[in-house]
Amino acid sequence: MKNRINKAWIMALVVCFASCADLEEKPVGLLSPESLFRTPNDVEVVIFGAYGWISTERLYGRQFVSALMLRGDMVDIGDRGTPAERQQVNDFNMDADNGMVRQFWPYWYQTISAANAAVAGAETLDLSDEEINPLIAEARFIRAFSYYHLVRVFGDIPYIDFFITDPSIVQDISKTPVSEVYSGIIEDLEYAKQWLPDIHDGGIRSRATKGTAASYLASVYLTLEDYQSAYDEAKWVIDNKDLFGYGLTADFQDLFRAEQQDNLNEPIFVMDFLGLQGGSGGADDDIMGPMTGVRGGDQLGWSVLVPSMEVYNTWDDRDYRKEVSFEDSISEAGVLVPYTEFDNTQRPHIAKYARYPGNASGDTRNSDNNYAAMRYAEVLLIAAEALAEISGPNAEAIGYVNQIRERARNWAGVVSSFPEDVTAGISQADFIDLVLDERRLELAFEYKRWYDIKRRRLGEEVFTGPSSLEPHPSFDPNRDYLMPLPQVDLAVNPNLRPQNPGY
Repeated sequence: MKNRINKAWIMALVVCFASCADLEEKPVGLLSPESLFRTPNDVEVVIFGAYGWISTERLYGRQFVSALMLRGDMVDIGDRGTPAERQQVNDFNMDADNGMVRQFWPYWYQTISAANAAVAGAETLDLSDEEINPLIAEARFIRAFSYYHLVRVFGDIPYIDFFITDPSIVQDISKTPVSEVYSGIIEDLEYAKQWLPDIHDGGIRSRATKGTAASYLASVYLTLEDYQSAYDEAKWVIDNKDLFGYGLTADFQDLFRAEQQDNLNEPIFVMDFLGLQGGSGGADDDIMGPMTGVRGGDQLGWSVLVPSMEVYNTWDDRDYRKEVSFEDSISEAGVLVPYTEFDNTQRPHIAKYARYPGNASGDTRNSDNNYAAMRYAEVLLIAAEALAEISGPNAEAIGYVNQIRERARNWAGVVSSFPEDVTAGISQADFIDLVLDERRLELAFEYKRWYDIKRRRLGEEVFTGPSSLEPHPSFDPNRDYLMPLPQVDLAVNPNLRPQNPGY
């Protein structure tokens, strides 16, 4: 399944497109898609380049996903010697010049620019719909995926859905309301669902398919509280799971073994990092292993993204997913050392990305991991939550959760009795709370929790409430559901003002 694309050289080929979308860029001249695209292969190269921008250190390799984890209530700062920009994100005291934002914001727009270039170039080719629309659909999926992240993090944002032939126009671009951004996302995903293939050669999951687009439509509609549409899209994926090759992987640990990830049926869309490869601009540079790994002893991690003790202590020891998700001991000179004796941060660390990184450096950097941005388990949970909102916790909704719990009872081939199946008779409110907590555990440390907190407006409960796993008294619901727009962009282009509230 591994999509062995040399992302470094592909990104070099598309840099001329991507540079046009950096909102700080100075004009560099005019570009014409007619002169740059001759064949469908030219379009595909730029699409691969767009995927490559996502699999960089600035986005899924470290910066963006680290910010998402720090923003939630499952991951805290471990070593407080880490740069202040990370502590600001974690502690809800960001300023408008936050260094993490300044790094990942332009990379999302570079990704979008490459996608826009691919669409524009494809439209210049004199080919049939059947030949070219699947490539347009793939580019539009990437654009939707990028904007879906941006709009949830920043709110109103510049929405650019065209190829910029004259870079000077970005100096005057303004923000687009959230509702219009979502309309564009949905339109792109619907087009992608119509024209993308059911499956790619080799069953690779690092390229979007119809099932990928429908899964993201379900997620988008869930975020917008359009529960009927969320359920319809999730149910469509579930009903067609055999067509797309989807299902739950029997052993939860296998989802996080780099050497096995290429042949699993559960991932729906992945960021495919290639072990010990890299290029300019942070291409293919995966640093999540070191960011989550243990600092000290024989380990080479950095203890930056480390769960609080309450996250660990409140997770039932009978749950196999806890065993997979945490590293609570390490080997030092052949001796097993518990977390209470770790040299730097005496707390259990995240194990999902550092335990089995495959072909990687000594500190697990430049791993061979596939990072699943969407799994079939999440589709089941979307269907359960949406259906419960529509008609309460009926047998179908409960059944989706129980499928996930049944898998969680499999301890590498030894079946346990925990977690027990959900039974009939639970109230609607309690079932929805249960589904949200099931998401918290099933998708722990997979960059989802902050988005759940935001869409359900749980911030005050999870950060300042009596049962908080990670107390942050500075959390302000009038400010902290959004991050600040980069101040440097607002200085260059006043049309991007006003800044988000509170910054």
